[in-house]
Amino acid sequence: MPALATVRRVADLRAQVHAWREAGDTVALVPTMGALHEGHLSLVRLARREARRVVVSLFVNPTQFGAGEDFSAYPRDEARDSALLAGEGCDLLFAPSAEEMYPPGFATTVAVSGLGEELEGAFRPGHFAGVATVVTKLLIQAGANAAVFGEKDYQQLQLIRRLARDLDLPTQIIPGPIVREGDGLALSSRNVYLDPDQRRIAPALHAVLVSAASALALGAAVSECEAQAREALRTAGFDAVDYVEARRPDDLHRLGPGPLSEPARLLAVARLGRTRLLDNLAVSAPRA
Repeated sequence: MPALATVRRVADLRAQVHAWREAGDTVALVPTMGALHEGHLSLVRLARREARRVVVSLFVNPTQFGAGEDFSAYPRDEARDSALLAGEGCDLLFAPSAEEMYPPGFATTVAVSGLGEELEGAFRPGHFAGVATVVTKLLIQAGANAAVFGEKDYQQLQLIRRLARDLDLPTQIIPGPIVREGDGLALSSRNVYLDPDQRRIAPALHAVLVSAASALALGAAVSECEAQAREALRTAGFDAVDYVEARRPDDLHRLGPGPLSEPARLLAVARLGRTRLLDNLAVSAPRA
């Protein structure tokens, strides 16, 4: 199999995308931090269905990691990632250095107020400013027709949709569904941190969300379901529960404590050792 074409400079990325666009090809971008798994590859396949050419970016973005987080330990294997992408028919890998993305004197930050300060934003201050800044740069750099982001990081997806709309960026933001293991655990590059005992506990996160979503769809009160889900996760063996909350799907605004009157998104983060596991689930509104 031929090696995947790789560029590391923004100028080279733009030159290639410009040539494709001049030839009449559509282009889709899939931003990643590498350590690819089947969830990422499903996004590449979705991008392939949406566009003639697919660019995948690989950049472990330092500005979205807080103090004490796993930036230095985050798994990195560009050769493996490149081979996987070549097997999926990816056309180009953009793998810039930190200096290329943040040259000396870089002083601009993109922040989405409100949406970027809730949930993950509250537990990881500065995280979403790092995400919003790097994604804005990638969308501008690539000039793609579409960009694909996974629904596992649901709050991130909604934040990116908002910034693209607010900043009049012409790239269409396309969501990709969550990919799960057979036992329900959402795929994540950080799942490699789980030891065997933690890996046995981890699928309970999805199971608890399924149970809570079912109760909400049957008319149970939001506040009661959230509290019961948090307790169920602690009972299952999670070390801590950062949150389990039902929110409005588009803007993630809080809902009232009583039964749902509209569809919702149930979002949760629970910890096993040093690993924060994220998951979310769509919730139907109760029938009248």
